[in-house]
Amino acid sequence: MNMQKYVVVDIETTGHSPAKGDRIIQIALVTIENGDIVDTYTKFINPGRKIPVFIQDLTNISDKDVADASPFETYAETIFEKLEDAIFVAHNTNFDLNFLQAELKRSGMPKWHGLSMDTVELTRLMYPTAFSYKLQDITAELGIPLTSAHRADDDAVATAHLFLQAKEDMEKLPYDTLAFLHKRSFQLKSDLSRLVFELMQKKRNAQPDSFERFNGIPLKIRNKVASIDEEPLLTGDWAVRMEKAFPNFELRQSQLDMMGSIQKTLLENDEMVIEASTGMGKTIAYLLPAAEFAFAKKKQVVISTYTTHLQDQLVQNEGKIVEKIIGKPIRIALIKGLGHYIDLTRFMELLQGDDESYDETFTIMQVLIWLTTTETGDLNELNASSGGQFLIDKIRRSHLRRLTPQEKRFDYYENALKEAKEAHIIVTNHAFLLNYRMPHSTILENVGAYIWDEAHQVVQAAVAQHEKTFVYTQWKYVFGQLGLYDEQQLFGKLYEVAERTGFSTIPELLKLESLFIKFVEMFDEVSGILSASFLEKFRNSRHQKCSSLLSELQFDKERFFEMLRYLNEWIDLSQLILQKAERHKEKSIHDRVVITDWRYWTEEMMLKSVEFSEIFVFPLADEVSWIEGDLRSLPNSLSFYKRPFEVTSLVENVIGPVRGQKAVIWLSGTMSVPTNERFIVNQLGIPNSVPITKFEPPKDFYQGARVFIVEDMPDIQQVSQSDYIESVADAVIQTVLVTEGRCFVLFTSQDMLRKTVELIQDTGLLEDYMLFAQGISSGSRLRLLKSFQRFQKSVLFGTNSFWEGVDVPGDALRAVVVVRLPFTSPDEPIFKARSEVIAKEGVNPFLQYALPEAVLRLRQGFGRLIRSKNDKGLFIVLDRRIETKSYGKEFLSALPKVKVSKVSLEKMVTDIEDWYNKQ
Repeated sequence: MNMQKYVVVDIETTGHSPAKGDRIIQIALVTIENGDIVDTYTKFINPGRKIPVFIQDLTNISDKDVADASPFETYAETIFEKLEDAIFVAHNTNFDLNFLQAELKRSGMPKWHGLSMDTVELTRLMYPTAFSYKLQDITAELGIPLTSAHRADDDAVATAHLFLQAKEDMEKLPYDTLAFLHKRSFQLKSDLSRLVFELMQKKRNAQPDSFERFNGIPLKIRNKVASIDEEPLLTGDWAVRMEKAFPNFELRQSQLDMMGSIQKTLLENDEMVIEASTGMGKTIAYLLPAAEFAFAKKKQVVISTYTTHLQDQLVQNEGKIVEKIIGKPIRIALIKGLGHYIDLTRFMELLQGDDESYDETFTIMQVLIWLTTTETGDLNELNASSGGQFLIDKIRRSHLRRLTPQEKRFDYYENALKEAKEAHIIVTNHAFLLNYRMPHSTILENVGAYIWDEAHQVVQAAVAQHEKTFVYTQWKYVFGQLGLYDEQQLFGKLYEVAERTGFSTIPELLKLESLFIKFVEMFDEVSGILSASFLEKFRNSRHQKCSSLLSELQFDKERFFEMLRYLNEWIDLSQLILQKAERHKEKSIHDRVVITDWRYWTEEMMLKSVEFSEIFVFPLADEVSWIEGDLRSLPNSLSFYKRPFEVTSLVENVIGPVRGQKAVIWLSGTMSVPTNERFIVNQLGIPNSVPITKFEPPKDFYQGARVFIVEDMPDIQQVSQSDYIESVADAVIQTVLVTEGRCFVLFTSQDMLRKTVELIQDTGLLEDYMLFAQGISSGSRLRLLKSFQRFQKSVLFGTNSFWEGVDVPGDALRAVVVVRLPFTSPDEPIFKARSEVIAKEGVNPFLQYALPEAVLRLRQGFGRLIRSKNDKGLFIVLDRRIETKSYGKEFLSALPKVKVSKVSLEKMVTDIEDWYNKQ
C-alpha cells in the first residue's frame, strides 16, 4: 500500500439506507499523491428511481440531471480500481464507505479492503475550538472554497483540501505533542494513527521548537505584556476624530451625547444609570471615554458584561476601533472566574493514566493540540463532546487546590491576573465580580471605575452565583464512581495503592469505607422521606411533573442532620488520607493517577456537602428552596434548588465599598419599563438619587419595523391547550410561508414549544424549511443560532434564553413571533416565594413584580428584530391579552414608536405580502 496515496470520496444519494433501496446519484473521487491532488473523477449516476424532493433541494441534483447517466454498475470496476492501494478519506467515512461497500457488493464487486481516515474526526481533533465540523462550516472557517455544498464534486475537492490543510497543521505540532497523540491514537474510530505515526517519524530529529513545556507538555509561549510608549493621546472633538479614523463613520448625536455623560461621570467619581437603545453604538460610547480616563488618570476601568460574546467583541473588535480613534494602543485584559481555566497539573496526571472511554481519550487529544495554540487557557474555548465534557470538568482550576511556585509560573489564571494588573481596561463578567471568593483587593486595587454593561442581567448573575442544587441522580453517580472495596471502583484502587505503599493504615481505610456505607444508606433514607412527602402533597394532581417550595413539604430533619454528620466525617478522613498520600514520595504513575482521581471526587463530595447543608439543614432566611420531580419516577427524578430572594445585598458587597469614591456606570438596552421605571435599579440597590438617563436612536431607526397583533386567535384562557397550540401552529405556518422563513418563534413553555413543533412537522406544510427547536434540535443556543443563519429557509423555535442577547442583523431575521406574553408561571417556585413576600408588604405582586418583568422581556424580544436602521422586520403577537386585558397597553407602550396593526390572521398575511412587495 502506498502510504502517500489518498483517495477522497464524496457521494450524494437518494437517502440513508442502501438496504431499503436508496442509491447513489453522484460520486466524486479526488486522488492525492505526495501531498498534491493528481486526479479528480466525478460522475452522475442514474439511481433507477425518483430523487426525493428534499434531496433535490439539498443537492440541487434533479431527475433530469441523472436521466442520461448510467447506473452504478457501469462505473463500479473503475471506482474499485481507483481505490486500490489507497487510503480512503471522507467527511464521515461511516456513511460514504459503508454505502459504497453496499453498492460495490450489489454490483458483483469484491469488498474493498484498506485503511480509512475520517476528516470529521481529523478536524475535530486538529481544530478543537471550531464552532462546527459540518463540511461547509469548517471549510469556511479555514478559508477553503466550497462553491456548492452537498454536491459530490465540490464537496470532494473541498474535503481533499481540508485533509491536506489538517495534515499540514498536524505536521507543525511539536514532536512531544505528536508522541502523546500517537499513544492514544489507536483508540480513534478511523485509522488516523497511521497519519500521526508518519508525521511523528518525520519530526523525530527536528530542530528545537518554539514551545514552552510544562512537565513535558508543549504549550504555546504566551506573549509578555508589551510596554507602551507614552505618546500623547489624539485630542479634539470626538466626532472629528471618529470621522478621521473611519471616513465612512455614521455620526449619531445620541452616541456623542452618551460619551459626554459617561466622561463626566468618570471624572467626577459619580454613579450613573443609562438606558441606551439598540443601534446607539453603546459599546464604543463607553469604551472610548473609558480608555481616555484610564490614560489620563492612570487608573484602570473594569467593564463587566453578561455574555462571553460581548467580552470577545470588546477585546477583538471594539478595542481595535478605539485604538485607532485615540491614536495609541490600549491594553485590554480579559479575565474570568477560576473554573474557566485549565489546571495543567491535573491534566498532566490524567495524561499518565489509561482505561478511558473514546470520548475521554479524544478530549485528552484535543486538549493536547489546543495547548499548543491557546493563550488564555480558557476551557470554554474547546468544542468538546458531551461525553468529553466530564473530562473537561475534571481539569478545571479549583480554589480548593494550592499551587506550587512552578505551577504558578505556567498557570493561565495567574497569567490572566498579571495581565489584568497591567491593563488599562479589564474586561470580565458579572459572575466574576460578584464572586465572594475573588481576591478583589489584589486584582482591583488600581481600578478607578466600574462599567456594568447588560446591567439588567446582574440580577440573574447574582442569583446564579449563589444557587445551590441537589440532584438525586448526580449523587448516585458520584457514589458509583467511588464504590466499595469489592466493587472494583476507585475506592478499591485507592485501597490497593495505600496497602502497597503504606501511606494509610488498613483500619483507617476500613473506617473510610464504613462511613461511606453509612452516609449512602442515610442518603437513600432521606431520599425516601422526601419522595413520600412530595407524593403526599401531589396525590390528587393531574400532572406528572410537579414542583413545590420545600417549606410546603412536611418532614423531620433529624435524619438529614445525621447524614450530613457521616458525610463530613468521611470528607475529613478522606482529606487526611490524601495529605498522607501526597507526602509519600515513592509513587508510580498509576498511583498518582489514582490519588488524583480520589482527590477530585473528594472535592466533589465537599461541594455536595455544602449544597446539602444549605438546602436541607441550615437554610438562610432570605433564600428560597424548592423541589421538582416526576411522580412516576421517584426518587430518581428528584431535584432541589436554592436561590436568594433578592440580590441587593450581594451587589452591595461589591459596589457599596467603592460608591462615592469611584465611578460606577450601569447601562443596558432595557433598564426600565413604563409603569415601573426603577424595577431593575431597585433590585440592584441603586440609590433613588441616581436617575435613569435615556439615549434614543435616530428618529428613523425603527422605520423598517411593523407590529401585528392577531385579533382572531382564540383566548388562551378560554380554550384547551391543544386547541390553542393548533391555532399557534396554523399562524406560524402561514407567517413562515409568507416571509419565506427567517423567523424566530418565541415561547414561554418548553412543553408548548415541543407540541407546536411536532404538530407543524406532522402537517408537512413546512417540509421545505429547516426547523430548529431549542430542547429538541441538538446543540447549544449559539449552535442553533448559527444553524438558523446558515439556511435561507429556516425557522428557530426558542424559549427564555432566545428572548434576549441574540444578534441576527439584516435580512437574516425577518420576523419575531410571540406565542404568549412572557409572564413567568405563577407556579414557578421562586416566583411564588417572591410574590408571597411582596404580598405581605401590602403590595400587589402582579403589578409590582409579574407585569414589569414580562414587559421587560417583551422589550428584549423586540430588540432581536431591529439591530440597525437598515433592518426590516415584523413583530407578531399571537396572545390576544395584549389587546383584551387592561395591562396590555403597558406592553405596547414599552415598544418603540412603530406602526401597530390589529388584524385577523388572513389580513396580516395579505398585509405582509403587500409590505414585502413594496420593499
